[in-house]
Amino acid sequence: MYSAIAANKRNTVIIIGLFVALLAGISLWWGYTSGNGSSALMIVGFVLVYTVFQYYAAGALAVAMSGAQEIQKSDNPRLWRIVENLSITEGMPMPKVYVIPDDAPNAFATGRDPKHAIVAATTGLLAIMDDKELEGVMAHELGHVKNYDIRVSTIVFGLVSAVGLLADFAIRLAFYSNWNRDSRDSNAGAMQLAFWAIGIVASIVAWLIGPLVTAAVSRQREYLADATSAEITRYPEGLARALQKLAEYGRPMRRASKSMAHMYIADPIKPGLVERMFSTHPPIPDRIARLKKIGGGF
Repeated sequence: MYSAIAANKRNTVIIIGLFVALLAGISLWWGYTSGNGSSALMIVGFVLVYTVFQYYAAGALAVAMSGAQEIQKSDNPRLWRIVENLSITEGMPMPKVYVIPDDAPNAFATGRDPKHAIVAATTGLLAIMDDKELEGVMAHELGHVKNYDIRVSTIVFGLVSAVGLLADFAIRLAFYSNWNRDSRDSNAGAMQLAFWAIGIVASIVAWLIGPLVTAAVSRQREYLADATSAEITRYPEGLARALQKLAEYGRPMRRASKSMAHMYIADPIKPGLVERMFSTHPPIPDRIARLKKIGGGF
């Protein structure tokens, strides 16, 4: 189990590290080609500011988009007790607890750190899970908070956004510039071609490689949260049974959003063939198989 947790953390670091190196390479290429790297640095700076905003606003945005309603212990003693017991077990602050009025079984967690955590479950999930299964699901969600997954996903989002803005800016410069018409600048044509090249390469990175990286990181964090749930509850069979029910009874949520899909324990949007290539969730049978393997280690 502990080797699985370590491997997932290592894979996440490697994936993000490679993408950071790619972003740095594109920015350096921009600076070398244009002779002025300040414009690229300004774009990256803007993205960093926007990413920080997203980081701090993630919890409020997730609650608003999902239609979740905050509850107290008297509103749903069963859910509250399970979350409270798991928090005490892990020595974590009690997160805010929300219920989403939706028959589709699902749950999510958000919050930039354990002190600002939010966990939410749909009415559909509460209806079909027994206590052990619900405990496994909520331990999975607390695992996301414990592992700072919102921080990781926000960093990845910022990196992809930075490359996308660089691509857009480079293509606009190449398209609207008059360098190719300026006979006094002998390097004008070559510079414009270079900006086209930067724009095309950055676009490929932003719209193809970027989503693939985002999905790969998200899948690693799902596996990690599953392993963390097993570590917290010492009963991986509970989450395995819950995942099996999610596979059997799962359906699209009424207020599903692609921007929030990675936060849920199961994909809230029924994916098509193309979408499955960029899925933020590993196949449920694979997750169940890993949990059963972890269970053999207890």
